[in-house]
Amino acid sequence: MSTGAVVDGRYRRGVATAWLAVGDIAVGVLCACGGVAVGGVSVGGIAVGLLPIGGLGLGALAVAGLAVGVIAVGGAAIGWYAAAGGLAVAKEYAVGGVAMARAVLVPPAGKAPPWSAIPQARFEWVDAFALALLCVVLFVVALAAQSRRRP
Repeated sequence: MSTGAVVDGRYRRGVATAWLAVGDIAVGVLCACGGVAVGGVSVGGIAVGLLPIGGLGLGALAVAGLAVGVIAVGGAAIGWYAAAGGLAVAKEYAVGGVAMARAVLVPPAGKAPPWSAIPQARFEWVDAFALALLCVVLFVVALAAQSRRRP
């Protein structure tokens, strides 16, 4: 884990490199999490890897706002093989609001899209409380880790 710091009046980004990396810029073999993340499973604003998840995802199975990969899922998805999203562009298969590919997958006329048939659990106050508690726990763990690193 590496966080940024102010050195000589200038902010220096923390670069983390490890099997499991967390930092402003994270390079991890298995997993990376950061503003810019590069690794097997990468989560970040800009994510690159086998399974990138984030704002901009580049990789094999990209899941992002703007996803580019062999298979891409996102708001705007550009896939070599398949894509799904609001804008879906692929060589072979595409599904989405605006889909362009050799084979465009669409539901039969007058019927709901296939993913709407998946039952959805209601999000209740207990779920919101559990999510808030998880965020607080992660924040406390991050503060504890940061305080141990600094003298």
